[in-house]
Amino acid sequence: MKLIFKLILTLILCVYIAILSKLILFKYIPLSQIIEHFNFTYDGYHWRDNNFVPFKTIYFYMYLADINLTIRIENLVGNIIGFAPFGFILPLLSKGFQKLSTVTITTFILSLTFETIQLVFEFGSFDVDDLILNTLGGILGYIPFKILQVTTVKSIQNKNT
Repeated sequence: MKLIFKLILTLILCVYIAILSKLILFKYIPLSQIIEHFNFTYDGYHWRDNNFVPFKTIYFYMYLADINLTIRIENLVGNIIGFAPFGFILPLLSKGFQKLSTVTITTFILSLTFETIQLVFEFGSFDVDDLILNTLGGILGYIPFKILQVTTVKSIQNKNT
């Protein structure tokens, strides 16, 4: 039973990562054009679209952006929500990921991987604020796992007494 549960969770994690990859890396690129981005050419204009200043994009969307509220919410909250499942599923898969610090670091590394791929292959733009929001999403996803873990342990302890 435990093996089947882990296999199902692993499958869910793989599907989730595939969907996340499509949403982050290939949002604006048709799948037929992906190979064209693997050319390793330097485009100075592309580098201008990147953000390496923490909280610059977050501040812009919250206070300065003269764009639709829906777009602002999608950009800020979407980054958080997108990584919450990762923070929930990861500790369910392995005891090695049941500490908040481990989930936080792993979520940050996954987000950094996506951002670096966007930067190198010009699939989008690198934004340090995405790292912040995505990592926050992983942390928020960890909270329901921890609640589930605590309530399950208490339930088992109550049955044994």
